Amino acid sequence: RRNVDMVYIIENNGTYGLTKGQFSATADLGSKAKKGWSNPYPTIDCCAVAIELGASFVARSFSGDRKQVIALIKAAYAHKGIAVLDIISPCVTFNNHEGSTKSYTFVKEHDVVLQELGFIAPQENIEVEMQDGERKDITLHDGSRLTVKKLGRDYDYTDPVKAIDSIHQARAKQELITGLLYHNPGFSDHAELMNLGDRPLCEMTEADLDPGPEFLAKLNKSFK
Repeated sequence: RRNVDMVYIIENNGTYGLTKGQFSATADLGSKAKKGWSNPYPTIDCCAVAIELGASFVARSFSGDRKQVIALIKAAYAHKGIAVLDIISPCVTFNNHEGSTKSYTFVKEHDVVLQELGFIAPQENIEVEMQDGERKDITLHDGSRLTVKKLGRDYDYTDPVKAIDSIHQARAKQELITGLLYHNPGFSDHAELMNLGDRPLCEMTEADLDPGPEFLAKLNKSFK
């Protein structure tokens, strides 16, 4: 909600490994545990929750898609504001079996990639290979660019309502949409909203922090 400038990466496998395969809150309804029982509860979708709470960069990827993961992580770190990245990461010990909706095989078969992504660092003069199709460059805060090309499905990553609706529709079809789900570059981050300086407080001296007696006298007078 405060749009703190940080990256939040979720390694989402739908299971609690320390309790030997207990379903986590992100497990899908009806997903099978390794010992055979089904999850009776609906999932908490990390991306839908993040968009609803006001995150300004939300994406989902699959650990089996190395190229997409790398592009999204780089873009998330270049984004100014909170970036939430949900990476479906199959647990090879407790959640990579038949019947699990977080298994490598299931995700690979049901993954619907929204865009082809490429990351271009600031001042890096390279060509990103893209096939024909609608393409847009997103310029991030540090000058780097995320190249986005639609892959068949009409998807608008600037509309939070449509993004959440697409997540729900995909789940109803047992699909997993991956890629850049939502991006809002126009929302000021927490530091800008609070008018904070670029220099960390821990690096400032007493001389930097002392406004002087004249300013303090003027401030005290304003409260009379």
